[in-house]
Amino acid sequence: MAQRILALAAEEAPERLQEALQSLGEGELGDMVTTQALRGKETAALLRGIFKGSPCSQPSGVLRRLQLYKHCVLLVESGDLHLGKVSEITGLLMLEARQLPGHALAELATLFVDVIKGGSLSNGKSLELFSTVLTALASSKESLAYGKGELNGEEFKKQLINTLCSSKYVHPCQLLVTWQNRDLPHLSDLCREMKDTMTFVIGVGIECSSLGYCSKKTVLEGIISFFNQSVDLEVATMPLDQLRHVEGTVILHIVSVINLDQDLGEELIRLLKTEQQKDPGRALCPFSVALLLSVAVKHRLQEQIFDFLKTSITRSCKDLQFLQASKFLQDLFPQQYDVTAVILEVVKNSAFGWDHVTQGLVDLGFSLMETYEPKKPFGGKAADTSYGLSKTPAQQACRLGASILLETFKVHEPIRSDILEQVLNRVLTKAVSPVSHFIDLLSNIVVSAPLVLQTSSSKVTETFDNLSFLPIDTVQGLLRAVQPLLKVSMSVRDSLILVLQKAIFSRQLDARKAAVAGFLLLLRNFKVLGSLSSSQCSQAIGATQVQADVHACYNSAANEAFCLEILGSLRRCLSQQADVRLMLYEGFYDVLRRNSQLASSIMETLLSQIKQYYLPQPDLLPPLKLEGCIMAQGDQIFLQEPLAHLLCCIQHCLAWYKSTVHLCQGTEDDDEEEDVGFEQNFEEMLESVTRRMIKSELEDFELDKSADFSLSSGVGVKNNIYAIQVMGICEVLIEYNFNIGNFSKNKFEDVLGLFTCYNKLSEILKEKAGKNKSTLGNKTARSFLSMGFVSTLLTALFRDNAQSHEESLAVLRSSTEFLRYAVSVALQKVQQLEETGQTDGPDGQNPEKMFQNLCKITRVLLWRYTSIPTVVEESGKKKGKSISLLCLEGLLRIFNTVQQLYTARIPQFLQALDITDGDAEETDINVTEKAAFQIRQFQRSLVNQFSSAEDDFNSRETQSLITVLSTLSKLLDPASQQFLQFLTWTVKVCKENALEDIACCKGLLSLLFSLHVLYKSPVSLLRELAQDIHACLGDIDQDVEVESRSHFAIVNAKTAAPTVCLLLLGQVDKVLEEVDWLIKKLTSLGSDTSEDSSQASDQTQALEKGVILQLGTLLTVYHELVQTALPAGSCVDTLLRSLSKTYAILTSLIKHYIQACRSTSNTIPGRLEKLVKLSGSHLTPQCYSFITYVQNIHSESLSSAEEKKKKKKEDEAAAISTVMAKVLRDTKPIPNLVFAIEQYEKFLIHLSKKSKVNLMQYMKLSTSRDFRINASMLDSVLQEHNTEDAENEPDNNQSSTAEQTAENQEPKKKRRRKK
Repeated sequence: MAQRILALAAEEAPERLQEALQSLGEGELGDMVTTQALRGKETAALLRGIFKGSPCSQPSGVLRRLQLYKHCVLLVESGDLHLGKVSEITGLLMLEARQLPGHALAELATLFVDVIKGGSLSNGKSLELFSTVLTALASSKESLAYGKGELNGEEFKKQLINTLCSSKYVHPCQLLVTWQNRDLPHLSDLCREMKDTMTFVIGVGIECSSLGYCSKKTVLEGIISFFNQSVDLEVATMPLDQLRHVEGTVILHIVSVINLDQDLGEELIRLLKTEQQKDPGRALCPFSVALLLSVAVKHRLQEQIFDFLKTSITRSCKDLQFLQASKFLQDLFPQQYDVTAVILEVVKNSAFGWDHVTQGLVDLGFSLMETYEPKKPFGGKAADTSYGLSKTPAQQACRLGASILLETFKVHEPIRSDILEQVLNRVLTKAVSPVSHFIDLLSNIVVSAPLVLQTSSSKVTETFDNLSFLPIDTVQGLLRAVQPLLKVSMSVRDSLILVLQKAIFSRQLDARKAAVAGFLLLLRNFKVLGSLSSSQCSQAIGATQVQADVHACYNSAANEAFCLEILGSLRRCLSQQADVRLMLYEGFYDVLRRNSQLASSIMETLLSQIKQYYLPQPDLLPPLKLEGCIMAQGDQIFLQEPLAHLLCCIQHCLAWYKSTVHLCQGTEDDDEEEDVGFEQNFEEMLESVTRRMIKSELEDFELDKSADFSLSSGVGVKNNIYAIQVMGICEVLIEYNFNIGNFSKNKFEDVLGLFTCYNKLSEILKEKAGKNKSTLGNKTARSFLSMGFVSTLLTALFRDNAQSHEESLAVLRSSTEFLRYAVSVALQKVQQLEETGQTDGPDGQNPEKMFQNLCKITRVLLWRYTSIPTVVEESGKKKGKSISLLCLEGLLRIFNTVQQLYTARIPQFLQALDITDGDAEETDINVTEKAAFQIRQFQRSLVNQFSSAEDDFNSRETQSLITVLSTLSKLLDPASQQFLQFLTWTVKVCKENALEDIACCKGLLSLLFSLHVLYKSPVSLLRELAQDIHACLGDIDQDVEVESRSHFAIVNAKTAAPTVCLLLLGQVDKVLEEVDWLIKKLTSLGSDTSEDSSQASDQTQALEKGVILQLGTLLTVYHELVQTALPAGSCVDTLLRSLSKTYAILTSLIKHYIQACRSTSNTIPGRLEKLVKLSGSHLTPQCYSFITYVQNIHSESLSSAEEKKKKKKEDEAAAISTVMAKVLRDTKPIPNLVFAIEQYEKFLIHLSKKSKVNLMQYMKLSTSRDFRINASMLDSVLQEHNTEDAENEPDNNQSSTAEQTAENQEPKKKRRRKK
């Protein structure tokens, strides 16, 4: 029969086809379709034939179609058919469904509902057909019978959905109801049972939103809320991997729906923006962030999504900083939300097959790094923050972008090459802007998977071709990053060598410097067989990253030839510019240390180079040819040979050679004799140079006091170059002779002789720089002493108590200038480390060595400062800082540097300072206790300063002590007893010491405020300070006598204004920012109705109470300040602006309660009524009085200016103009303040109407609205200046009228009239 139907359908004989189908019974039709489907032969053709012979215009045809649909649904759900056959049948039925009339669609949809309710669906394969039937039914205009009435297609569909969702049987539609009710346990069961029918879940959700059963917002909010609680779900019912796969499937389906319905994507963004204002933790969970990133990949909403995410990230960082800086806020918000952790959680979750999220993660990471990259100041160098902490939200966002890319790189192998290519492209294309953050990311990527570079070697080779065009810092970072690839890929190494060899002969200086940097890197990392291993010079990126056999016998010969070839190329650079030679001299030591078999070649190269400038005659002075170190081009003089750097390189290489290689020499006599030869040459040469440099006078270098050192002439430039070279040579020889002297008295006398030469030149340069006022000359030349030697020298000078060393060290200790010089160099080295993360000289880039040196230097400086106070130290006749003061400044820099660069090692640092507890285990280190011990030492020093006589008081030392205490206080745990003791001590110091030094007062109060905010809110402290200022400066009403109450002795006539007043107002502004932030949180909580009502109400009440208490105390602070006779200037201006801000915040609070009264029937709390009463009685009237006071003092200023004008009209014209401009500037905030007061009163009226509570009974309206005119003085002014008043009167009337009509508008800024 099936063949007959197929044949009739092909013959285009509809009548015969209909007759054949009518002859079949219902069961026969179904059996025929089943048999054909199971055989897999022409099933679709048979169904088309049946549809062709069953036209919808005939009732029999419609009935036959319904029978066919019912049978096919059961057939598809049976599971007996192949998946391809199921899709074929379902697709054909979906196409023909829209041909059915409305009543047939209704019957078919009702059938689906009954099947679902009856639990007959086994695999859900036919549910796509159900969605199509529902869509077709909704578009039907036919009246359909439902119960006793009739409904249209849209209404019928709604009723079906309602019936489906009210079923007791578990099915997908119940999920929507559960979402709305937030029933997590029920939802867990549903999701577990429905994980294979998630497609239908999303489809029904969208259908429900389109029908109005629930909004799109409801569906999206329910899905996001459910998966936001997935942690509980995971623990309760579902394994982690299964849950993550379900989340990924849901995200895919939502994205596919958004591609068809753009409004849904916009609704998603609107929902998350709204929820983020209320509760960021609920809006931006890992699921919602992953959903946003998936939508952003191929969607027009990408820009909106990334802007939203970037704004959320920076806002989260700002909020975290805000909370961490205030104990008051921490108590109100104990749980802190961090969106950065959420995004990194998305990266972690994406490992569960979320390939649709990875591209969004990559785009977001690069967008963050480019948007918040380090900024380059105009004409300057961008600050490299890679070695320090991320302090600002922008820096944290940039670091987050790098973390996203790095973690994505580790998790997703297919996208690694894309990330690497994009990083390399940005390094090349951003040559002008800072790229240090991309270099750091590239280094971390290579560390995580070094062999991945092999698959991208062509891109790396292409990058090498552009090395000549990149800045030298970028080149060095890039080469260090890709260095492991050079060990495993010969082709890449060869291409790099070709590029570097070409660059050596380039016309561009940066290209030649890049070539030197590249060759030095190769020499450091390709060891010749037999080279000594040097564990202390291992880099973070080294040979351990790639297990390449570079030391094998078959590689050693090639490496040796390769390295010698590179050395030959580098020798050519010794005839180039000074910058190129300088790079070589600074790099040879590291090469020697890592590749000791190259020692002979390097030392011979250095020997031949120094011989060009060394004068071997033993009696010839000076011993070096300085004239050969400079080069003249026209009228300009340049440094050609950095002789001091060459000598420094020789000194360090020789010291390392003697201590390492020479002691490990083998039995090769020829090599040994050759090595001893250059070693002896160097020693004799340095000994001769030392002896003759000591004998040389400045005149031998043509550098006496009469020499020209100005930088405007060629002779002056030459003399400056000579002086810097001679000073550098002296420093190099000082380090050399000290190291080889073995505490010999004669050698230390040589050291002192060399220092005498250095010091003479240094004093001359300082004197000349002072006369010429040259900014370049004022900069201290960078010392050639190494960091390690500085720590050794300081230890010997101040802490060496050995009897055998006493006589020799006495030679150096007898010179106060040398001691001061040693401490000054230590200070310079620490400053360089703090600013750049490294120092010059050996091990300058080794963080571990630098940390050890810092600990040694800190121990010495700390002992020296605490043992010999500045008061008892003889500073000598010469001007300059005392050694103790230099030690204190060095300690301050070291404490800052350790907190910035070595945060993780602070416990070890503090333990290193405690000599008595050197054997304690690292796990037992209590940072708070150790920091408190150091703080107590500086507390004693500060107390000694306060108790000393007035002549002995050292302001600079006191400032440094306060700053040191402030720095160390950051190491204390705010919850510890030590922190409370330190705070109590600080309060006591401020109360008992009548300090009149402005800078010290400012530092001490800043310390007090910074401590107090971490303990509790400082508003009560501010009130006491305001009372002290009022008592000290007097009242604005001269007839009022202020009660003489003094809480803090630090507030006195010299410090009250402007110092203490401005600090006080600055702290008040910080409190106002906290209150404003809390009011915004209150507003968002007030509009959030989804949380549990009692919990939300409790949190709202706690926030309201905190806000009102803070504002109430601040009003008492202002009450004191606005009655204080403050001097005209910054104090008055700042106070007026602060008052305007306070009234604006009060207005925001009133608006919040107006909104609360609209949404609920609650009455306003009594504490708010008390706050309004306080503002009406203690602030607003006093504000108007203060405005009058300010106008009076400015009128007096104008009057005095007028009197001067009468006496000297021409001479004093400029001074009068200045006074008038100052008056206009100082009175500018007054109209804004009055406007803020009136706005506050306006909304008080609105709140009174809403709450039925008369709040205006506490407010006294101002009697004079035209605040710019003083009516009492108007008559007298008119009588004295009839002419001038006649000209100005129209303007005054116009101004008064405008101000009276602008009651509810902020006044425009007035411009000064041009005369």
